[in-house]
Amino acid sequence: MSAKRGLIRSGTTVDQMVRAIGDRIVTGVLRPGEKLDEVSLAARFEVSRTPVREALGQLSAMGLVERRPNRGAIVAVVTQEHLTSMFESMAELEGICARLCAERMTGSERRALETEHQASARLVRLGAEEDYEYFNTEFHSRLYRGAHSTHIQELTATTRSRLAPFRRAQFRLAGRLAKSWQEHDAIVTAILRGDGAAAGKAARDHVSIVSEASAVFAVGDQPKAATMTPVTSG
Repeated sequence: MSAKRGLIRSGTTVDQMVRAIGDRIVTGVLRPGEKLDEVSLAARFEVSRTPVREALGQLSAMGLVERRPNRGAIVAVVTQEHLTSMFESMAELEGICARLCAERMTGSERRALETEHQASARLVRLGAEEDYEYFNTEFHSRLYRGAHSTHIQELTATTRSRLAPFRRAQFRLAGRLAKSWQEHDAIVTAILRGDGAAAGKAARDHVSIVSEASAVFAVGDQPKAATMTPVTSG
């Protein structure tokens, strides 16, 4: 028992596995219907099967994996219709958060939002995709917290987690970092003005554009990957 616990602690975290496997499903490296073998994944990530099952459970909740009784897990088909539906919900929730931010954010929260937003322009100029992706997650989290509504924050964060692989994938598209920054700028400007209606519209528009940018990564529409990239914990 102690050895098994050691494997779980010393190996890749569940969140890292969810991210690694999810990204490869979204970008077509792992194809719809492809089996996700627990033993193989456990060996690849150097963990026991317990965290692998947890990771597959989270991916199933995100709609990226289908778990079949007594037959294991396979990559699910994510249709364009389902992806659009999730993004529609995301757009409305983020619109509410941005509107409430304009009405409720404290002075210090507004200054922090503006400071971080302006600093991120450097990441765009450098083309620092990974660093900007990290900033992007924190930017949206600031909006959720700034709404000062616990229930809405929880709903929005949960919905976002299900779309996380698709939202990350958008930054693979040429010119997307600069466009994302400009869309953020419209949200920040409206919040700083205290214009709730404009902030809500800017946030909804932003998520709608993200939806369009991410549409190319709908699992059912992905072309067959030329080569199989190993699933790693990076």
